[in-house]
Amino acid sequence: MTIKTKLHRRTFLKTGAATASVILAAPAAIGQTKIKVAGIHSSPVENAWNSRLHAAMLKAADDGTIEYVFSEGVSGTDYGRAVREYAEQDVQLIVGEAYAVEREVREIAADYADTAFLMGSSGEPSGDNFGTFGTWNHEGAYLSGMLAASMSETGKFGAVGAIPIPEVNMLINGFRAGVDVVRPDAEHLIGFIGTFFDPPKAREAGLAQIDAGADILFGERIGTADAAAERGIKAIGSLIDYTERYPDTIFANAMWYFDPLLAAAVSDITSGSPTGRNYTPYCLMKEGGNDILYTASMVPEAAIGPMEEARAAIKAGTLEVPIDFSEPT
Repeated sequence: MTIKTKLHRRTFLKTGAATASVILAAPAAIGQTKIKVAGIHSSPVENAWNSRLHAAMLKAADDGTIEYVFSEGVSGTDYGRAVREYAEQDVQLIVGEAYAVEREVREIAADYADTAFLMGSSGEPSGDNFGTFGTWNHEGAYLSGMLAASMSETGKFGAVGAIPIPEVNMLINGFRAGVDVVRPDAEHLIGFIGTFFDPPKAREAGLAQIDAGADILFGERIGTADAAAERGIKAIGSLIDYTERYPDTIFANAMWYFDPLLAAAVSDITSGSPTGRNYTPYCLMKEGGNDILYTASMVPEAAIGPMEEARAAIKAGTLEVPIDFSEPT
């Protein structure tokens, strides 16, 4: 049985991190040790990226592997306090995002050597307890690009990203590489909206690319598919499955799964191994960290076979999708 208690952010600010939102896992099997895990989310857990972390921790809680508590909508000014409060309550693993608070969270981690940290970060791991991870779903994006290549009439492909940081660049470059391996003469239109969440701005960027001739859009940012739906063209989603939201527009999604990263960190804690390492490799498709979801009826049948062959090769480790952090132009 899973019990959920969820309070608003203003309650978090009054009473502290532990009461903001609580998930109590089902009892563990005899002999199984459950890890106490806290998720600290800067955005609501419905946000695409945060939803991936949240879903993985909910599943682990339902499986009886962990006990899970979480806080959402935690601002940068409150983030360090939330981290410290959870650490004081003997949480064994804190999962979150250090991008905007790198120095502060790393300093707190050094104060709590018995607490493990698994943080989305652009930096390197530190000490024995500060582990980091990136968000790699470039392989799913590559496969999506392979499908997209045969679906365009204009030969022009648009991609809307947040900010040209390495992980965003890698994802868009992965999509481009997938298109180009099937259609070397393709033209790519790239746009960045300058923020991580602004659906209206992503929509406008998508509309501009459509006006410039693009008839397939890759939506690294939420809002891109709105432009595609408005103009009656097809689009690709990222991180989560957007098919239900845009059933006539989204034909493929470059999915990302946090489950293997969480499982690896929990295993390290259980075995007494240091968690101060880079968990990003668990994002790879061969580890179950990313994949493609697509609607076969929306894709030319002739495109599916070659894509599935590439997919199998990636999972087998015989095909390596390039990791290109350079800014796409």
